[in-house]
Amino acid sequence: MDRTTQLTARRSGHGRTVRNAASPPVSGHGEITHTGAIGFNPSDSARSLHLSAARVLGANWTGTSTVPSRGLYPHQWSWDSAFIAIGLRHLSPYRAQVELETLLDAQWDDGRVPHIVFNPAVPLDAYFPSPDFWCSSTAGSAAGAPRAVQTSGIVQPPVHALAAWLVHRADPELSRARSFLPRVYPRLAAWHRYLLHRRDLGGGGLAAVVHPWEQGMDNSPAWDAPLARVEPAPARTFRRADLDHGAAEDRPTDLDYGRYVRLAADYRDGRYADGAGEFAVEDPAFNALLIASEHALARIAGELGAAGTARHARAERLTHTLVERLWDPAEGLFFCRDLRDPATGGLGSLVPARSVAGLLPLILPALPRPVARALVRTARGPHFELGGSARLVPSYDLKGPAFDPHRYWRGPAWFNTNWLLERGLRLHGERPLADGLRSALLTTAADSDFAEYVDPYTGEGCGARGFSWTAALTLDLLHGDARARSFQRDGLGEYDGLGRHDGFQQHDGFDKHDGFDKRDRFDKDKGGDRR
Repeated sequence: MDRTTQLTARRSGHGRTVRNAASPPVSGHGEITHTGAIGFNPSDSARSLHLSAARVLGANWTGTSTVPSRGLYPHQWSWDSAFIAIGLRHLSPYRAQVELETLLDAQWDDGRVPHIVFNPAVPLDAYFPSPDFWCSSTAGSAAGAPRAVQTSGIVQPPVHALAAWLVHRADPELSRARSFLPRVYPRLAAWHRYLLHRRDLGGGGLAAVVHPWEQGMDNSPAWDAPLARVEPAPARTFRRADLDHGAAEDRPTDLDYGRYVRLAADYRDGRYADGAGEFAVEDPAFNALLIASEHALARIAGELGAAGTARHARAERLTHTLVERLWDPAEGLFFCRDLRDPATGGLGSLVPARSVAGLLPLILPALPRPVARALVRTARGPHFELGGSARLVPSYDLKGPAFDPHRYWRGPAWFNTNWLLERGLRLHGERPLADGLRSALLTTAADSDFAEYVDPYTGEGCGARGFSWTAALTLDLLHGDARARSFQRDGLGEYDGLGRHDGFQQHDGFDKHDGFDKRDRFDKDKGGDRR
C-alpha cells in the first residue's frame, strides 16, 4: 500500500460510505435565470444549448449513474461516465461525484474497472453481450469480480482520475465534506497499478488492450490486421441487439462482430487472466489518457497531503516510452503496436493505419515540442483536415482505403476525441486552432441534437441522438474559463491533466437551478452525505 493510500484509508475511516444508494430525482426542466461566467458568452443560443444539454443528461440519469443513451446503451459505460462527470460538474458537482463513485463500486479486486456495469432492471435481450455472456461473478471470481453487481470483464480508457480531479475542483467544499477524494483515490491508484503491471504485455512499460472494445474506438481500421488472425464466432451463436437501433451500414460488419465475440468469449473462458489472448495492442490514445490521469492522480495526492512528485515523474517516463515505442517521425503520427504479429518474433510491429488515436498524445504536457509541432501539422494536413475541409477531426484517415464517413469509428467524427484535441491544442499554444474547433463542436452538437457521432465533413448526425457524453462535453465547452482558455504550458505545477490551471472552476456562472432539481445540491448546513 503506498503512502497516499494509507493516508486516505485513515482519513476516510471515520466517514460513512453508502454504496449504490439512490440519488434525488431530476426535474430536467429548470430555468436559467442568469449567466456570468468569465469567458462565457451569455447569448440566447448558448443559454438554449446549455439547457438542452442539461435535459439530455437529466433524461439519461438512472438514479445512480447516466446511460450513454436510453435505447442502444441502457447500462453504465466506463469512459462514458468519466466524460459525463466532467460535464455534470457544471450542473451538479454532487451528481458528478456519484457518477464516478457508482462506477468504482463495481471495481474488481485486481484493480480493473469494468467497461460496463449492468443495470439488473434492463432485460437481457436489450443489449448484447449481456450479463449472462460475461458471467463476471463466476468466471471473474479469481480476479475478484464483485458478487453483488454484474459487469463485463474487459476495461475502457482510464479517464477517471482526470474526471475525479476536475469534479473535485468544481466544488472543493462539497468534495471535502463528503470525503470524495479520500474515498476514490485508493481505487484509482489500484486501477492504474492494474494497467501498468498486469497489462504491460509487451514488456516495454505501456499498457496493452486485449480487445478492440477496450480502447473505446471499437471498429477502427487500426484493428483490422490484428483482428484478421482471430477466428470469428459463428453468427448463429449470438444476436446483435445493436442493429435494432442503428442501420447495418453504420455499424461493424457481422464478420468483425463475430471476431469481437470470439475474443470476449475466450477471455471469459480463460477466467479473465491477462496475457494469453490472440489480441494484444499498445494504443497511443489509451496510454496518453493513462499518462494524463497519472498527472491528475498526482494532483489528487497533493490535495490529500502526500507528495505527487513520483507520479508526475512516472507520467514523464511513460511519455518518453510512448514516444519511443509508438511514434513514427516520418509520418508525424503515433501508431498502434500489434504485440501478437507473428512476423516479429514477439517484438510487435506498428500498424500503419492513421487513426485519431495517433493525435491524442497532444494532451500530454511533457510531450517533446518537435513531436507536438509535428502532430499539429499532421492534424492540419490532408489526412485529418483540422481547420480545413473537415468540420470536425475524423476518427480515421480521410484518404485511407477504409474511410467511411458514417460507419462506426471508420471515419465519423466523435465529440470526445475532438474535445481532447481541443484541450491538447490549447495546451501546446495553438489557441486559434483550438478556438475554431471549440466553435465547430458547439455548432455541431446543436445542429445534430447531441448525436453520438457525425459525418466529419457535413456534421450530419449518426448513431444515437441525445447522447450523454456529447451533451456533457458541450456543457464543459460552454463553461470554459477565459483564464484557462488562454492557458499556455508553464510546467506541471499548474497542470491538472488537460491543460488547465488549478483554480479555473471556482464559479460556473449559472444559477444552480439550471436544468437539475435543486435537491441535487449537497446540504452543507446539515453536513450530511446524501448519497
